[in-house]
Amino acid sequence: MSQRPEPWFVDPADPRAPPQELWDRLSQAERERIVESLPSEFPIDEASPPEGDRHFNAKMNARKTLGRFFERTGRRVYLACELPVYYPDESMFAPDVMAVTDVSCHERDRWAVSAEGKGLDFALEIHVSGSRRKDHEQNVLRYSRLAITEYFLFDRGRSRLIGYRLTTPESRRYEPILPQRGRYASRVLGLELSLEDHQLRFYVGDAPVPESDELISKLEGMLNHLELKLAEAEQRAEEETRRREEETRRREEETRRREQAERQLAEALAEVERLKSSGRER
Repeated sequence: MSQRPEPWFVDPADPRAPPQELWDRLSQAERERIVESLPSEFPIDEASPPEGDRHFNAKMNARKTLGRFFERTGRRVYLACELPVYYPDESMFAPDVMAVTDVSCHERDRWAVSAEGKGLDFALEIHVSGSRRKDHEQNVLRYSRLAITEYFLFDRGRSRLIGYRLTTPESRRYEPILPQRGRYASRVLGLELSLEDHQLRFYVGDAPVPESDELISKLEGMLNHLELKLAEAEQRAEEETRRREEETRRREEETRRREQAERQLAEALAEVERLKSSGRER
């Protein structure tokens, strides 16, 4: 019996998910095998060169800040950094930060659009060095064609922030997001983005979304305040204990003196009676 040929071959040099038409005809087992065969990292000849701390810290800070914010607000937004993304029959790509709303937030090795049932809603690229054309031109065309609702570019070298949005679900051409008061509104995130001191910041209303270092500093301040309050409470408790012990000693001393005086009075009265008795006997 001849074995059924594999319905889709993943080329290691250019890994792609199958076209949607083919995906729709596949069995669930075939789909799972294909998704598992999609690489979770770039081929070496496609990987971007390392960009150092300025690139790494910027993307991780954005990911952590957004993750903590959505966790606190209870909103389901899946976030990832440089996760391989597979659109049907498209070359793999991996935004510095990506967001998909209203989906499960479990860990993933890749995002296969056909398997997940949804494409990206938000992409953020951080440009430090390398090809400016990729981030400023190619991604604008590609992300809009793939219907990624919003694309933000943080050009850290030039300290610039640029935002794009698809104005309708059918649109495949980005419109620039115009800043208001120096902030760019993200409808996907429900936040505003801005640059402060050459750093990317997120705002909810007029309040900045706290970053990791700020949260740590705030928690440390709260901890120091609580430790001070605890030390003050312990000191007051010790002083109250000493006061009570002193009060107890004072009362015990007063009781001892009273009892001693009562004994002395009884002895004196007894001596008086003895002397009276002796005088009557004479």
